[in-house]
Amino acid sequence: MILLSILSGGLSPALFAQGYTLPLSAGAEQARDARPLFPWAFQMDYIDTQNAREAARPYWVYTEAEYASLVARSQETGSMLLNNDILAFYGHPLSKNMGILGRFTKEELNEKLTALAEEYRAAGGGRGVRKAFYIIFGTVWPEGEIGIIRESILKEYIEFALENDILIFIDHQIGRYTPVDSLKRMLPWLRYPNVHLALDPEWRTTKPMVEIGTVTADEVNQAQKVMEEYIIENHIPGERLLVIHQFNYRMISSRENVDSGFGRVRLVHCADGFGNPNIKRQAYAFNAQASNMPVKGFKLFYNFGIPGAGFDSPLLTPKEVFALDPRPYIVMYQ
Repeated sequence: MILLSILSGGLSPALFAQGYTLPLSAGAEQARDARPLFPWAFQMDYIDTQNAREAARPYWVYTEAEYASLVARSQETGSMLLNNDILAFYGHPLSKNMGILGRFTKEELNEKLTALAEEYRAAGGGRGVRKAFYIIFGTVWPEGEIGIIRESILKEYIEFALENDILIFIDHQIGRYTPVDSLKRMLPWLRYPNVHLALDPEWRTTKPMVEIGTVTADEVNQAQKVMEEYIIENHIPGERLLVIHQFNYRMISSRENVDSGFGRVRLVHCADGFGNPNIKRQAYAFNAQASNMPVKGFKLFYNFGIPGAGFDSPLLTPKEVFALDPRPYIVMYQ
């Protein structure tokens, strides 16, 4: 009833506007079937069924203490993705060859991202668009060693982002290390309210540019567990996103065993890889088969004329991106 009250306007509209979720009634818990709450429980057929069920229950009024408890719980479990899509520029601030993020100043990036966000907002069917910088935190080197971005550079981008309502994703290429070890290097940055994390299995290898790396479903689950425990133990409010990239079958082994039901970590399964529209759609369709990871992302590649670098030709339009099935919630441009 708590969740349905918010959706039907029974609680504060401000809570609903932020995408807050709350515990379901006993009947709704039985109906969950172990599926992740987001996004299926927010479909109207489910909501209508639950509203009818709740209408038959005795009426009561929450006490002030009960209401305060509900609000506190909602702040822990809300998802920005319920009402917003995320649009990101990807790369390394110090490299023009690793993505758009390194080719312009922060101010120029914000201007370009704002303009592109308007195109996505127009194609988004009334949903909002949150801007983001997607920064390579750990870059794989020969033999799988990792170079970590300078702390001063990362802080500069995070603080600029805070001032301009921009999210930050920091992405670790893993290299010769484990996903959990890689993730632990990034966890302290969650002290900033706009920071989210990402792992890229392509580079989990000691032979970068020669072979495609891999992680296991168990490693992905363990990384989520460690991240959630850190969030709880350090009293970090709200959920945080963890993006996992994939464009090749070997990048996530036994991916049907990935658990996306963690309460404070929202796993995003992102389709990576470049090519023409047909190749892009095929790669996305392959990721779409992993229905146990329902929140999807999609990556596009600009053509900057870099010798040997891959790119999309032509780029899919915002309308075409949102026509993908299932619809991606995070879109990034490299």
